[in-house]
Amino acid sequence: MYLELIKSPSDFKNLSISQLKELAKELRETIIETVSRNGGHLSSNLGVIELTIALHYVFNSPIDKIIWDVGHQSYSHKILTGRYEKISTLRKYKGISGFPKRQESEHDAFGTGHSSTSISAALGIIEGRDKNKENFKVIAVIGDGSMTSGLAFEGLNNAGHLKKDLIVILNDNEMSISKNVGALSAYLNRILTGEFFQKFKKETRSFLESIPKLGVPAAKIAQKTEEMLKGLFLPGIIFEELGFNYFGPIDGHNIELLIETLKRIKTASSPTLIHIITKKGKGYEFSEKNPSLFHGIGPFKLETGTPVSGGITYSEVFGNSLIELAAHDHRIIAISAAMKEGTGLVHFAERYPNRFYDVGIAEPHAVTFAAGLATQGLKPVVAIYSTFLQRAYDEIVHDVCLQNLHVIFAIDRAGIVGEDGPTHSGTYDLSYLRHIPYIVVMAPKDGVELRAMLELALTHSGPSAIRFPRGKIHSPAISHTESVGVSPITFTIGEAEVLKSGGDIAIIAIGNTVSPALTAAERLKNEGISAMVINARFVKPLDRNLLLSVASKIKKIITVEENALEGGFGSAVIELLNNMEIHDVRVKRLGISDEFIEQGQQSELRKKYRLDDEGIYLSVLSFLREPTYSH
Repeated sequence: MYLELIKSPSDFKNLSISQLKELAKELRETIIETVSRNGGHLSSNLGVIELTIALHYVFNSPIDKIIWDVGHQSYSHKILTGRYEKISTLRKYKGISGFPKRQESEHDAFGTGHSSTSISAALGIIEGRDKNKENFKVIAVIGDGSMTSGLAFEGLNNAGHLKKDLIVILNDNEMSISKNVGALSAYLNRILTGEFFQKFKKETRSFLESIPKLGVPAAKIAQKTEEMLKGLFLPGIIFEELGFNYFGPIDGHNIELLIETLKRIKTASSPTLIHIITKKGKGYEFSEKNPSLFHGIGPFKLETGTPVSGGITYSEVFGNSLIELAAHDHRIIAISAAMKEGTGLVHFAERYPNRFYDVGIAEPHAVTFAAGLATQGLKPVVAIYSTFLQRAYDEIVHDVCLQNLHVIFAIDRAGIVGEDGPTHSGTYDLSYLRHIPYIVVMAPKDGVELRAMLELALTHSGPSAIRFPRGKIHSPAISHTESVGVSPITFTIGEAEVLKSGGDIAIIAIGNTVSPALTAAERLKNEGISAMVINARFVKPLDRNLLLSVASKIKKIITVEENALEGGFGSAVIELLNNMEIHDVRVKRLGISDEFIEQGQQSELRKKYRLDDEGIYLSVLSFLREPTYSH
């Protein structure tokens, strides 16, 4: 087995092409088996195995820098750079990350997790290299999906202007490429990357430009003729116009061709883009048939490709509810930023194709597009993961809230996300949303409340945000996999609820922390401690009357949230009490401290941050032992 012998890329540089193909086979088997146990991103990793081998075969990492856009396709890169023995810990607590991480290996040149950053980062590294008078190559590997983001084109534009030797590899797994086109493309690339063509191109242009009066126009004619001829065969004129030499498309699973092409462009002194065609999920029949399902998946059965766990998720309740509500209101529009499956909108898109928009990986555009729809009396619902919505912050402030437009944000994967680690943690949305004027911010304790909040948001006239966590709904309020139907509960904006009365301490929880707070209160009751439990529902506006009434009777309050403590829900409660000049109440906040959340199972991380029932229970006991303010 080759993998057991590879400690660094230098260990396989002497292998033959047939041996490299065997290495690719071993990588596929290892990755499929690992992801089936740990969960992770399968399709994207299976699609870049040959490319990863070729890159490390031709270039010299870590001296040469390989930047993986998003980074969810870096599993084979990790294995080939000395982490094979740790691959069983992938995405586990204290294990290796599912994304490139600079603290983890010198071969991870830039930390990634969000899309479309590779070209900008690579260009910055090149400029830093030249400022430091160093000599190495920098390669950015970016998928066609990431190219839908404006950030990618900002990087391309600047790279073309600076004319540095950046190499961009565009991994295109959406197109198919026939054998005839592939053969022609391979032939053209041998010509276009060859020394003769490059020398001819350079010398011809220099000669024409040296001719007085005629030179510049003649050179432009030669350039246009060259572009016209290449345009007959190649789809890369847009990249040429941005200042890149374009080569492709070529078969991204042909190791020999990839190595040959990379060797030819390795010495290029100007921006170069190689367009490769790959098959997402290649080598595992279930991921090939359904690459979207296996893009990011939990543990699954190898033999059938079926997920291990069952039960209904918050995302599914959201999607089902929106379908039903849309049946009675033609103004409801759903918008996704390339996460139709992840946000539960697959069936909505099937049912209402003319009212669903997948705008690609372009979160800022999604928000401003929704704002435009709202000005025309429509009701856009923007479903984006919490961590990705950060990319559209200015658009939320300037285009939606400033104009007080009726846009609904369905913020999925809020709070502790788990194995995807700090790049995907959704623990900042309460903080970055609640201080914006006009917006209503809420979080349901279960699926029934999620449905009710969606109904409320659609009838509200201004902007609103509903944040809900990743994963299954464990509350018995919704335990089936069918639609939730018409919401059996109603409440007004800013209305909290008392779930359990008590006089010794008040636990005010928001979202999915309500359930463990109730469990903790029951444990406290067994010890003679009377704890009130409040489901806040709203971070903005708070239920002022209820909270002030509680503060007048109970002098110790604990707030619980799956959000950063700085500027979060607990801070809002403290601000309310301070503004009302209530100074004889002590408030303890439970949430995420001033650090980035590491990867691990959600249960492990909630235990670490004392956000499970045990942690809340122990925090109450500790807090009650502390002295209260004197009157």
